Amino acid sequence: MSRKVFLVGDGAVGSTFANDLLQNATVDELAICDVAKDRPVGDSMDLEDITPFMGQTDIHPAEYSDAKDADVCVITAGVPRKPGETRLDLVAKNVKILKSIVEPVVESGFKGVFVVSANPVDILTTLTQKLSGFPKSRVIGTGTSLDSMRLRVELAKKLNVPVAKVNSMVLGEHGDTSFENFDESTVDGKPLRDYAEINDNVLSEIETDVRKKGGKIIANKGATFYGVAMMLTQIVSAILDNCSICLPLSAPINGEYGIKHDLYLGTPTVINGEGIEQVIETKLSDAEKAKMLNSADKMQEVLSGIEL
Repeated sequence: MSRKVFLVGDGAVGSTFANDLLQNATVDELAICDVAKDRPVGDSMDLEDITPFMGQTDIHPAEYSDAKDADVCVITAGVPRKPGETRLDLVAKNVKILKSIVEPVVESGFKGVFVVSANPVDILTTLTQKLSGFPKSRVIGTGTSLDSMRLRVELAKKLNVPVAKVNSMVLGEHGDTSFENFDESTVDGKPLRDYAEINDNVLSEIETDVRKKGGKIIANKGATFYGVAMMLTQIVSAILDNCSICLPLSAPINGEYGIKHDLYLGTPTVINGEGIEQVIETKLSDAEKAKMLNSADKMQEVLSGIEL
């Protein structure tokens, strides 16, 4: 059976993801679609030059009709965040773009899994499911996976330990209402708050650094793409290989944490070849649960103002 990925959006994130995917997964066909028609032509030619090292892959520019037999449709297309903008500032621009993507992909006969990374990712993942009519298990967003990796990096630096020994997550919105699950975090198996270097002021500084990192990267180089491209590679590889992995992703909430809204939000999620296998309601302190509810409320406010 052919392993096919249909990529919509060949900008900085999309092209970096394509490169990462080919180096980390077995892909028989990679179809690249973008409104700028020349870009996928050039990228396909450029990317095929690494196949002698990575294995044979049919890489080519594509139209939406090419999505029909894909296992995964990855959506990175959208207007990127500018310096000073929040992810929610992008809503109006990117909802219109999303609609122009999801409808023709579904019309092609696509029966695979949607993976969304365009921002605001929780909003756009929720809307992808509604626009497509797909089962919620077959629509996934990158959610707070990148935030969580940034958190692990900062904690590893602060405690001078390998990043692999840090077990900590960012949950909720991939944006300004996100929060760190410090109360349940561990480092090398030991509770984070048991470390002498850690106190509320230090954690507050780390939280700020994690939240502002994306903006700092954008201010310095115009966009962030390495981290999210690798997260997309992990997600798509798990789907193609039908290998269960758990990451904090934009997942459909169905009463978890006491949330009554019908939306996607960042929470630990097990994915495999079918998409979402399990949405995990992780243990939270009362203060953290209140933050999760607040994040859901803010997302719902935005969703309530959107007409599809």
